[in-house]
Amino acid sequence: MASKVEYEEVSKPPLKKHDIKSLDLAFVMDATGSMGSYIESAKNNIRKIVEEIVASEKGDVRLALVNYRDHPPQDTSYVTQVHDFTSSPGTMKGWLESTTAEGGGDTPEAVADALHDALKLSWRDEATKICVCISDAPPHGIGASGDGFPEGFPNGIDPIEVVHQMAEKGITLYVVACEPSITPYKNFFMAIAFTTGGQYVPLTKAQVLCQVIVGGAQEEMSLERLMEEVNEEVQAEMAAGSAIDETEMTRRVHSKMMSKGVTSKQLLRNKEELSNVADNEEVRNLSKLTNLCDMRAAFKPSEEAFSFGGFPAAYGAPMPAMCTMPRYAADGIPEIAALSLGPPGGGGGGFGDINSAPGGGGGGFGDINSAPEEMYEVEEMPISVAQASRMVQKSMARNKVNRPLEK
Repeated sequence: MASKVEYEEVSKPPLKKHDIKSLDLAFVMDATGSMGSYIESAKNNIRKIVEEIVASEKGDVRLALVNYRDHPPQDTSYVTQVHDFTSSPGTMKGWLESTTAEGGGDTPEAVADALHDALKLSWRDEATKICVCISDAPPHGIGASGDGFPEGFPNGIDPIEVVHQMAEKGITLYVVACEPSITPYKNFFMAIAFTTGGQYVPLTKAQVLCQVIVGGAQEEMSLERLMEEVNEEVQAEMAAGSAIDETEMTRRVHSKMMSKGVTSKQLLRNKEELSNVADNEEVRNLSKLTNLCDMRAAFKPSEEAFSFGGFPAAYGAPMPAMCTMPRYAADGIPEIAALSLGPPGGGGGGFGDINSAPGGGGGGFGDINSAPEEMYEVEEMPISVAQASRMVQKSMARNKVNRPLEK
């Protein structure tokens, strides 16, 4: 293993100096073979993304792009490609035009290297800072089946340390998770997003990528306008020498804002809030871990997906019983596609069209992309408990408040 990387000292953002009209938006894009439709969607929508953010927020938007694949021998093309911030959507589109979806090797990819490169971009102190990681595979070193680098960080980069540095610098991480292939690693990605006060956004359709990015940016810029009040609460508790109870602090912040009638923009999926990490003890505890070794010991990939024949090995869990229909989550989105041996789907068994469920084609995998419809939108709403929790997490990270594991 390579020697440990010496991380750069990162400056904390000014806690009160914030330009609500400035946005630095960096894309961290998996550019391996399975990501073609998502890259194409980004190419087609980048100008619309910027125009919608500027129109809604009257904002000054800069864009950056970090593409990543993997380390040799898993992939010999490149590990990362870095394009620092530009204010030109045309320049950004040109970078995306030259991005192709190829290669990849084993299931995990160079997520750690890409996040590290994103950390080193020329972020503006006063801007709202959002890093959107679009991925369908985990980093090395968290227990994925067939990992060519099972101990992780072949370049000496620890992704957990990097994410904590992003949080201290005020960079909010959104994980746009291309499901179902990323589903076994959902809690890991939810945890690293929450470490920065960001969100895990499940995605089964490349066509709604624009909605996700615009909506996430609008919500984060809305929340940043409220951060001064949250910082005052956290800093007052620090000055008193008291250990900060996140749950109590969240309750206090939420109660005060509700009493004042505070509203904020909120990204909704099919009219529902995204997953609330405040209610997930496992994810909260994972978000408090500070290095990859501890993460590997604590995190185990779930068995919500599977591998079969030529289907992507990223699924990595036992195959369910034959002749079963897709299992649907509470929000109506299929969690996995199961193999059927006949209707619905028509014809004989085998692999049907994974893009036309349930059924379509010759039986088999139902379409995770068309039933039911997936839609993201933004609404102005009273501040939610989940948003209050994320703002408290942002403030604690920027103030370097220790977050002990829960009993």
